[in-house]
Amino acid sequence: MELRKDPITRSWVVVGHPERQKPRADACPLCPGNRIETRSLLELPRQGPWQVRAYPHFRPLYHVEGETARTAEGIYDRMAPIGAHEIIVETPDHTRSLPSLSDEEIERVLEAYALRIADLKRDGRFKYVTVYKNQGAQSGEEWTHAHSQLTATTFVPRRILYELRSGREWFRERERCVFCDILRQEIRQEKRIVDSVGDFYAFCPYAGRVPYEIWIMPHTHNHQFEAPHPGENRRHLASLLGRTLRRLLHVSGSYHLVLHTAPNTLQTKGELSEYWRTIDSDYHWHFEILPILEQQKKSYDLKEVYFNGTLPEKAAERLRQLDSGK
Repeated sequence: MELRKDPITRSWVVVGHPERQKPRADACPLCPGNRIETRSLLELPRQGPWQVRAYPHFRPLYHVEGETARTAEGIYDRMAPIGAHEIIVETPDHTRSLPSLSDEEIERVLEAYALRIADLKRDGRFKYVTVYKNQGAQSGEEWTHAHSQLTATTFVPRRILYELRSGREWFRERERCVFCDILRQEIRQEKRIVDSVGDFYAFCPYAGRVPYEIWIMPHTHNHQFEAPHPGENRRHLASLLGRTLRRLLHVSGSYHLVLHTAPNTLQTKGELSEYWRTIDSDYHWHFEILPILEQQKKSYDLKEVYFNGTLPEKAAERLRQLDSGK
């Protein structure tokens, strides 16, 4: 297994990873007691029975040990898949899902995200650390037990590089954060705002790639998700995330959720060296949630050209009307 770089798109691709076997229906490895316990990386709460638990993935895409050993093969680049790949189990109860958890329980899940990201960013080898969640049968989820996954990589994903470049150029021209400008306009126009709690807003982006795509973003500028949240901020975020996911259940039970946060500023080599001058002012962390609908099978073509049959304004209007309670 190795990482190979596409010289045209500049994307890194994991190649040679064995196909994962479908888990046995009667033996969920995320349920307590169903698997030989691996080394626990984090358990919350810290006292008493755990609700959220993080540990290394059973069949990781990336491995912590070793060096990248980046080499050339003619015009091509390749390197070892160095990084980290972890599972964050959101509840020990196999019958519960993230939207069904209380605000306090979702807050613990978010705290686990922040703690694991902050810990892995102490390793200067890792350029980017993030969390993603594949939910539902159509999402490619590995297990039905409620969980998220975390990856730390020695490269920055292409879409994040797009965001970094756009944020830097916007700030250079206007001395403002493009994400802050987007949210200010959405709040002013109100057409695509779905919900808000405290400092956090959920909205359907103006050029949403898929029907009912939602972003969740803090109004107060912050480039790092893992940065300390004052007061009730993380509880407000937990409440909004739960309400948003419960609304989406009326639209689809499958979705991709990805956290976009700033890369590791300890890393000063390669493509990141030019971004650090203003990143604390020009980047803004956010969640992106992409529901998976049946008609989405034809929602995009030619890679980054997307076709969305539902106007974001109409999607936001419908989502506002849907029940966000339990």
